[in-house]
Amino acid sequence: MDTALPVLYSFRRCPYAMRARLAIAYAGIRTEIREVALTGKPQELLAISPKATVPVLQLPNGLVVEESLDIMLWALARHDPEDWLASADDAMPLIRWNDGGFKYYLDRYKYADRYPDYPAHHYRQQGEVFLAELENRLACGGHLCGQDFSIADAAIFPFVRQFAAVDGRWFQTSGYPALKQWLDSLLASALFNAVMGKYPVWVAGSPGVVFPGC
Repeated sequence: MDTALPVLYSFRRCPYAMRARLAIAYAGIRTEIREVALTGKPQELLAISPKATVPVLQLPNGLVVEESLDIMLWALARHDPEDWLASADDAMPLIRWNDGGFKYYLDRYKYADRYPDYPAHHYRQQGEVFLAELENRLACGGHLCGQDFSIADAAIFPFVRQFAAVDGRWFQTSGYPALKQWLDSLLASALFNAVMGKYPVWVAGSPGVVFPGC
């Protein structure tokens, strides 16, 4: 393994890790992927990031980037061929809403048995406030921040994917035609499929997988 490569500790299905991989792949930055088992996190990860959640990016100079959005910004600062950051002023408040209020209700909707204060449909209805905002934006511009794909689309898409999967039948019959079209398009995209390869769990002392980008 080339020791000059950045190392990304990742978990395939985690939406935070997913969006980090999307940005790295889009930017074409060769990276060593270390797939983590959440039930047995490696000491190498714990040593550089006590928060012990993925994704975590360790750069060749030793710098550690612990937040998924910061990893995205790091990658885009190095190469942003389609100008994902052009609408950053509009995108960042929307991403903060996604990471805050929407993620709060997504977790409760997905794991409603752990939050018995309300039934699942209550949490879904709260999350739909965000879905309605996305629907309006997509109906007007085709993407979340206008006509062009941006960091908002890449950062929010994995969480909408997760929300839609909780009850796929409900989502397919819900009143979000633009959102459904947007989600289907991203699920079928070459970029998404490039970042969803299945890798073996990384074992200390073994090489990770070189992630060449898309």
